[in-house]
Amino acid sequence: MQIDITYPTDKSYAAAVQAVVDAATENGFKVQFVHDVAATLAEKGFEREPLTIVEVCNAKYSSQVLEEDVLIGLMLPCPVMVYEQDGDVLISAMRPSLMTSFFPDAEIADVATEVEAKITTIVVQAAGRSDGCAC
Repeated sequence: MQIDITYPTDKSYAAAVQAVVDAATENGFKVQFVHDVAATLAEKGFEREPLTIVEVCNAKYSSQVLEEDVLIGLMLPCPVMVYEQDGDVLISAMRPSLMTSFFPDAEIADVATEVEAKITTIVVQAAGRSDGCAC
C-alpha cells in the first residue's frame, strides 16, 4: 500500500500552504499549527527547498481513536505537507488508514477510512485538482 496521498499543484508555494489551511477548515478540521520546517532548518544553518507542515485535527475523530488506544495520540494531529521539489509544488499527507497496521487491536478501521477520505479531499482541494489526478 502506498503510504502517502500526494498531488502536485500549479499554485505557488505560499498559495498552496494557504489552500491547505483553507481546505482543512472547510472540511471540518482545525489547524493546530503551521510549521515552516525550511525556515527552522535555515535558522540552524541547514538550507533546503521550501517545506511546511500544516497540522490538522478533527476533535470527533481524534476522540474516537483515542478511546480505542491512547497511544494513537502519537500519530495525531494529521500532518499535511506542502513542499517544493525540483521546482514543483506538491501537497502530501500520510494515509490515515495506515494507523490500523500500527494499532491492530484497536477497532479504528471505519474511522481511519472516513478520515482518509476527508484528508484526501483536503489535499485534492488544496492542490486545485478537479480531475483527482495524482499526476
